[in-house]
Amino acid sequence: MHGRIGFIKQLFSVLFLAVPFVLFGQEDSAKSVELSEVFITAFRNEVSEENSMHTVALNTDSLSNTGAFTLADIIAKQPGVSLLSTGPAISKPVIRGASGNRVLVLLSGLKFDNQQWQEEHGLGLSAMGTDRVELIIGPAGLLYGSEAIGGVVNIIEEAPPAAGSSASDIRLLYQSNTLGGSIQAGFKTNKGPTWWRLRANADNFADYSDGNYHRVLNSRFKGYGLKSSWGFDKKKWHSVNHFMSSFNQFGFIFNDLYTFLKADERWSRSLSDNPAHLVFLNILSSENTYLKNQRTVIKINGGIQSNQRMENEGGGAISLNMLLLTGQYNIKWSHQINDRHHIVLSHFIVQEQNTNFGARKIVPDASLHEGNFSMYMESRASKSVILEYGIGSGEKYIVTRYTPTVNDEKKIIRPFTKFSPYYTAYTGLTWFQHERFNLKCNLATGIRVPNLAELSSNGLHEGVFVYEIGNPQLSNEQVYSANVFLHFKSRKFSFTISPFYNRYHNYIYLKPGGSTDLWYGFPKAYFVQQDANQYGAEFNLTGLIFPSYSISLTGSGMRSQTSDGAFTPYTPAIKLSPSFQGSLKWGMHPIGFFMTTDFVFSQTETAVFEPGSAAYQLVNAGLNYSLKRPKKQWHFSITGNNLLNQAYCDNLSRFKYFGLLNMGRSIMLQVRCQFN
Repeated sequence: MHGRIGFIKQLFSVLFLAVPFVLFGQEDSAKSVELSEVFITAFRNEVSEENSMHTVALNTDSLSNTGAFTLADIIAKQPGVSLLSTGPAISKPVIRGASGNRVLVLLSGLKFDNQQWQEEHGLGLSAMGTDRVELIIGPAGLLYGSEAIGGVVNIIEEAPPAAGSSASDIRLLYQSNTLGGSIQAGFKTNKGPTWWRLRANADNFADYSDGNYHRVLNSRFKGYGLKSSWGFDKKKWHSVNHFMSSFNQFGFIFNDLYTFLKADERWSRSLSDNPAHLVFLNILSSENTYLKNQRTVIKINGGIQSNQRMENEGGGAISLNMLLLTGQYNIKWSHQINDRHHIVLSHFIVQEQNTNFGARKIVPDASLHEGNFSMYMESRASKSVILEYGIGSGEKYIVTRYTPTVNDEKKIIRPFTKFSPYYTAYTGLTWFQHERFNLKCNLATGIRVPNLAELSSNGLHEGVFVYEIGNPQLSNEQVYSANVFLHFKSRKFSFTISPFYNRYHNYIYLKPGGSTDLWYGFPKAYFVQQDANQYGAEFNLTGLIFPSYSISLTGSGMRSQTSDGAFTPYTPAIKLSPSFQGSLKWGMHPIGFFMTTDFVFSQTETAVFEPGSAAYQLVNAGLNYSLKRPKKQWHFSITGNNLLNQAYCDNLSRFKYFGLLNMGRSIMLQVRCQFN
């Protein structure tokens, strides 16, 4: 009880400290929530203020000026979103403490699965060729089935140019800490009824240095990517078809890496002999919209994904080699019944096949099938009040096959078949009496069927040297969530706050077996489950102090505990971020700037045997400048992250287990030229 009171005091103190930052003056800035944006991620295309979910749109071009390394870094700029990382390149989004299979990622409108159930596997997606990222913060299982417990990350590809025109661009990036960089180039053209695009990139980064100028050996990474799209418009049919291919290599670190890996040259980028993850991804997808009449729209998306994950554990030999093949389709039927009522029916099927080809195996060969059907209704009770409600049902069918060293006769867990039906529900209310005020409330359920690692693991996890044991009898993990979103804006002031409460049934986590429960000297850990409670809030305050200058303050904090009082793993620390931004006149082209300080509180509320983290502060700043010419536009930016070279370890960094720190001072330069 004392800890809970302390958390509440901290959260309220953050809110109290926020007030002076915005009382100097007031108005929206780029960091406030934009309510006029049309969202395609929610139940149907509509403006944010008319949807009861907490939805946020992040423009990837503008946020790339903040010094983000990866797409996951861009997402983490949003309050309530963090990163679970194993170095700067291996990271995945954490939404309100949920990560991995608790956060659903959509790519071209389809579920993206890259075996993210393991902690040291990152999202592995680039921001190349994307227009924006749309976030649903909170459960969204009604239309997206299982895994959307914490929220949804929808990656939106870039739009075609205007009809009858073409556009091309080239982008260069340099990063000082790793003496690395990237280059990408793209071309797209629109002939009217048809359009196409082609884009490619290459990344190459050496090991980074922490705030003590110590090199973190083997934190290097490099990769290559290619995207191509072709679309057409007919009278009632709009179609966009994508092909995406990428190959990435990420150096990885584990407990005894430094005992056998000798340091090479400081700026070496070689990963031929060093331990590394190798990920080869290919995706072919098609997004189709059919306008049956003025009241009815049918959307059909389909695609095939191939994700091959390999591990070189030193010496160049591939020990782990897993291929995940995914085929899926999604059909959404949307009908405007009358002026007040709208209905959406959704159905999807996902079929996955996991196959091992390497000598080392961490999960068995398996087939996974999921099907879902849901119905959603929207009713306009009045001009300013919208009610939403819906139900859904689905099932997931998992079959594991005989796989030597994983489930053979020497192992306790043998091949099994698991059928898991599930149900979801949603109800929400949106009130927007006038343009200055927006209130959203919703009650939602989310579901997650245990993943392969939780059901079938029975071996040594090489990364942390723990012998993990799964349980095929684990039940579905389900969350019951209450969410509130309040937004107020005036001519010079905006305020947003979003509290939430999550009640988990059968929350799944890894529990250590104890000091005497060992396997040849290595500690054992078991996947278990029990109920859990989470609560917290995010907020944003923004004010205009001069016509071209604004200040804002964002903050987030949460608490997560199982029913026995233990804290769940990887809970984000309380964070407070004041910022100052604006533009300076310089001839005909203004210079934009920003300065942000991240105050991250200490985190002592950690799981058993999970290290805590100390408080730290990061100072970040940047400048950007655009120069327009008749046939081209130049964009320049310089960004400094951790300018004071703070030596720190984030609570969601897996490097804390190895005594390693996060990146020190980093200066990033970007140049982009657009040809029209």
